[in-house]
Amino acid sequence: MKIFNLLFGRPLPTYEERGETIGVARGIPIFGLDALSSAAYGPEAALTILLPLGMVGVVHMLPITGAILILLAIVYFSYRQTIACYPNGGGSYTVASENLGRSSGLLAGAALMVDYVLTVAVGISSGVGALVSAVPRLQPHMLVLCLGILLLLTLVNLRGAREAGAVFMLPTCLFVGSLLLMIAIGVVKTIAAGGHPHAVAAPPVTPAAVEVVGLWLILKAFASGCTAMTGVEAVSNGVRAFKEPRDVNAQRTLTVIIALLTVLLAGIAYLCWSYHIAATDPNSPAYQSVLSMLIAAIAGRGIFYYVAMASIIAVLALSANTGFADFPRLCHAVANDRYLPFSFVLRGRRLVYTWGVYSLSGLCAILLIVFGGVTDRLIPLYAIGAFTAFTMSQAGMVMHWYRQRTGGWRAKLFLNALGAIATGLTTLVVLVAKFTSGAWITALLIALIIGLMLTVHHHYNFVYVSTRDDKPLDTSDSSKPVAIVPVGGWSTITANAIEFAMAISDEVYALHVKTEEHESSSAAEQWNKFVVAPAVQAGLKPPQLVSLDSPYRVVVKPVMDFVMEFQRKNPTRRIAVLLPELVETHWLYYFLHNQRAAALKALLYLKGNHRIAVINVPWYLDPKQQGNETTPPDGSSEDVQIPAKI
Repeated sequence: MKIFNLLFGRPLPTYEERGETIGVARGIPIFGLDALSSAAYGPEAALTILLPLGMVGVVHMLPITGAILILLAIVYFSYRQTIACYPNGGGSYTVASENLGRSSGLLAGAALMVDYVLTVAVGISSGVGALVSAVPRLQPHMLVLCLGILLLLTLVNLRGAREAGAVFMLPTCLFVGSLLLMIAIGVVKTIAAGGHPHAVAAPPVTPAAVEVVGLWLILKAFASGCTAMTGVEAVSNGVRAFKEPRDVNAQRTLTVIIALLTVLLAGIAYLCWSYHIAATDPNSPAYQSVLSMLIAAIAGRGIFYYVAMASIIAVLALSANTGFADFPRLCHAVANDRYLPFSFVLRGRRLVYTWGVYSLSGLCAILLIVFGGVTDRLIPLYAIGAFTAFTMSQAGMVMHWYRQRTGGWRAKLFLNALGAIATGLTTLVVLVAKFTSGAWITALLIALIIGLMLTVHHHYNFVYVSTRDDKPLDTSDSSKPVAIVPVGGWSTITANAIEFAMAISDEVYALHVKTEEHESSSAAEQWNKFVVAPAVQAGLKPPQLVSLDSPYRVVVKPVMDFVMEFQRKNPTRRIAVLLPELVETHWLYYFLHNQRAAALKALLYLKGNHRIAVINVPWYLDPKQQGNETTPPDGSSEDVQIPAKI
């Protein structure tokens, strides 16, 4: 238990929930790592698409980044309004469900689920990719490294939100500080050099253009660059994690994240243009990341370069934590509406939604294994889910303002409508631009998840309709049930079950399955001696021993056939099937005994009905008697001394 507490922390009582809430400082690494880290791969994704344009593509990166920043600003102001209106958590699922209907909410929820799984997978694979580019000999171990980081993140998040924030605080500060310092130095050098700074470490020569500028290519670059906006919705989904006043702290956290992201994206685009840095072919042996080339060009490959690159690698890998912060909360909200299994509603020992963490970890592991942990294979699947959720959330807020019509509602409605139109168009651009590259997989996954949620909801509705009862308790039939007890040889286990059966019923049948010819007389003798005689002497009706033939030496089927035949002949009688079971002192010992009781119970559940009850009657071994064993009369017969279960 001490080792368990060391790994996962001590169990937290419910009254300590307030102490697990977070402020702005911890909210940034918990909910902002995904958005902030996208500055490391968003611009590079766009520059990679522009690679056929040569240096002309770098020039066009400035207006593309400008368009992304305008869209980012619209989304920011829209989500500030969402947080204010939904201080208990205004995720896309909640907003769309309440304002647009359940179908829209399911679309938003499914899109976010896919987005969070991809957030974790892309974050981890990006971090490992950056590490491998710095240490090429690790290339064969990429998948193992990805799965190792995933396991680490899972353990950290099972310990709770506060501890996750504390763990990620240092790498986040180091990452943001390094990039801001790089941008500051680069801008100062650019201004001092009249717009033409000298690179300390010259970047690779940009290949000549092989294509001309076209609208489709620009749109594809914009679609790839929009991956820099993923994670922006995380704060609105996790408002309940913040200290009071929740909405104010959440808005402040969102403001800091968006401000930092804006500076990083604008600064990287401007400095790539100033230092003439284009992307390199990701499949080339000479591949270098854009940030690696940019830092080297501005500050050289000294201590600062390695510190900055280390922080980038760490934050890229840890950015997956945003998915761990929000995915369990989203599943909790969906499960509350009975569209996911109820286990997602329950909080674990550290006041986190444990099953959400487990599910996210498992799904991400599958994704990493299927795609080999390679970022370039995962990026085309990205952004569709995020922008679909953006659009549904903003459209939901439009309907919210239209219905509320409180002070200043027209301006707020206009802002959210603008956000819905902008993100909706972006979703279409991203879907079309990346459809053949893998976006179709994301669209298919969203559809499959919606189908799964509808199936779960249909089942829960069926259970509710089938089990609801508005009638008072029926006391007309209060007769005792018929008790049926499968037994082996005579033992304390058998005696315990028979005594319990006689306590609850006046009609007890003990079923003994004969697998050998000699068993019948031996069982009857034991029964008369140990059961019938004491019962008659006490003035009680003795249980009836029923011998069942089994020429093929099976035990469960004859018992099952007897129970079902008895129920068919007595449809109005209640039947209690008592299963004698030996409870071992250690789980390993269970492998030394048969599991017929478990098999019989499963069959009774499968083929039985509500008039057949199954009762386990355990017999607990006393560990103090260990070492006082005696040898059975015939040296080995289980039926004499060890009739362990049936």
